[in-house]
Amino acid sequence: MSRFLVCACSVVILFGSVVRADSFRAGVAKVDITPEKWPIRLVGSFSLRLAEEVHDPLHARSLVLDDGKKSVSLTVVDNCLIRRDVLDQAKQIASEKTGISAANMLISSTHTHSAPPVTTKAETPQEKAYLKLAINGIAQSIVAAHENLQPAAAGFGSSSVPDEVFNRRWFLKPGTMPANPFGETTDLVKMNPGRGPHLISPAGPTDPEVAVLSVQNAKGKPLSVFANYPLHYVGAVPRGQVSADYFGEFARLISVRMRASGDGFLGILSNGASGDINNVNFRDGRPPREPFEQIRQVAGKVADAAYVAVGETRYAKDITLDMRERVVTLQVRKPDEDLVKRCRSYLEKEDKDKELPRLAKAYAQRVLNHIEEPDEIECKIQAIRIGETALVTLPFEVIVEIGLDLKSRSPFENTVVVELANGAYGYLPTKEQHALGGYETWLTTSRVQKD
Repeated sequence: MSRFLVCACSVVILFGSVVRADSFRAGVAKVDITPEKWPIRLVGSFSLRLAEEVHDPLHARSLVLDDGKKSVSLTVVDNCLIRRDVLDQAKQIASEKTGISAANMLISSTHTHSAPPVTTKAETPQEKAYLKLAINGIAQSIVAAHENLQPAAAGFGSSSVPDEVFNRRWFLKPGTMPANPFGETTDLVKMNPGRGPHLISPAGPTDPEVAVLSVQNAKGKPLSVFANYPLHYVGAVPRGQVSADYFGEFARLISVRMRASGDGFLGILSNGASGDINNVNFRDGRPPREPFEQIRQVAGKVADAAYVAVGETRYAKDITLDMRERVVTLQVRKPDEDLVKRCRSYLEKEDKDKELPRLAKAYAQRVLNHIEEPDEIECKIQAIRIGETALVTLPFEVIVEIGLDLKSRSPFENTVVVELANGAYGYLPTKEQHALGGYETWLTTSRVQKD
């Protein structure tokens, strides 16, 4: 296991013995961060996509917990990914207004591909306005949740939805592997290979767990369900529209399942280790769907599973909190001279040149831009103890084996892995998956050292 993952495990193990809480409290809040200026670019595609309107709103959803000695905040944002420099600004604002240490704040992205960029490199007036709106909205959700603190009880539950998660990396029959964007045919696996006789088998497992932290108020009424499911976005949102994907639909449906609509209840769905997991069944396929239909179906199944998990939850009022944060310095992968020359030659060719591999120009430009990246980056890893449950965060799109490995190595009975938390540095494959190649391992897609 890489030095990075050793650090992730060690952060969890650092927790000391339990000191019973004086008084456990919880507060929730959500803030609408839907764009207000149009058209605006959507992230998560190699081609330009503009949104002109809203299908369903984007939110920053926060759950603040306090045991009388320590406060922690858990925030999930409807966005594809947000870099650390932006999230640190939101944490600073929230910390100044609440007194919660920024080191005790978890902020993760859902990974919807139907949201605008939130970046300090914003280019258009719309993107610049959205950067400000998102930072303030994220901070305000934490502040409002802190203001809403009330006596509470919490517990952990678990269920599963195995039929909506599929490993998207596949071994193909000899002679059927296409060239990658760098003109190489050395990849041993293909992401999203399509259906057909060329398929052999998936290159990895899945994790079907729907993990749930359920919170009640002093009267035993539902206050929050903080859930986690290791599945990429579902997609198929109507063209030109902003959407929170199945994460937002889950938040809406779980309030219905809990009979808590309008009662100050907040459903939250975070993304687990799903870097190589999507909702496409390449083996058997499925009937055609209208836009957003598959999102509704997946969200409904996950909400149903969360409801079952909540029904089996045992609640406690003497929950003790702890949170540890560690910064790990990782080397940034850089292209060699041969790859740089090849990428420059691709950019000089005509777009219709039949010799160009698929996505060659897009990746060529990414590689040349990547040369200017720092030689190393500092990544935040967090572990949050909530009674006998541990949340582990990683600032990557995490290959599912890593999430399963962390769960198995954790000394806690219940362990939840939250990806794209406190930053976003590309994909994090295992050393073994790196050796297989494929989209999740390509330079600029996977930005940091292999081991």
